[in-house]
Order: sequence, then structure tokens, then C-alpha cells
Amino acid sequence: MIHAEISIYPIGTDNTSLSFYIAKAVDSIKEFKLVKHQLTPMGTILESNRPESIFEAARAMMETVHMLGVKRVEVVLKIDSRQDKNQTMQEKVDSVRRQL
Repeated sequence: MIHAEISIYPIGTDNTSLSFYIAKAVDSIKEFKLVKHQLTPMGTILESNRPESIFEAARAMMETVHMLGVKRVEVVLKIDSRQDKNQTMQEKVDSVRRQL
């Protein structure tokens, strides 16, 4: 299972609020069948069994922000690829909560 955290930073917008752009970026992947996503305050978590699907989702999110007129977009993509265990993002969170 592959988990990734993606953060999208539109640069050069007229407003300090970025929620409009982030919402459109996240909306652009809602129909991706092979990628689950979860919005967090600092980024969006992507989950898939295929690395190609993660990269396709990241590209779609970036291109969506560009299509909104943003000429520069910074993307930070952090990937956790685990082959010894098939664990969902919720199971990872539950594992930590059991330790609290």
C-alpha cells in the first residue's frame, strides 16, 4: 500500500487564502477510482496500491490549479511505500491512537 501526502501551494495569487484553489485541486481527483484521499489542515493524504495512480492524482491536482490561472504552483509530495503490510490510512492512525 502506498500513502502520500501532497501539499499544493499556488504562488502569485491576489489573496492570502488558498482554500478555493485547494478545494478545486481535491475536487479534481474525486473520480479517481484507484486513489482514496483524505483532506487534512496541512495537506491531502492519497492512498493507492499503484504508484502511477499517486503520480496521476498529483499531476491532476497541479494542472487544475494552473487551469485556474495560477502561473506558478509548488507541489510537495511525500511518499510512504510499504510492501510488508497492506495497511490503510485509517489503520495507520488507529495504530498510533492505541499507543496514546
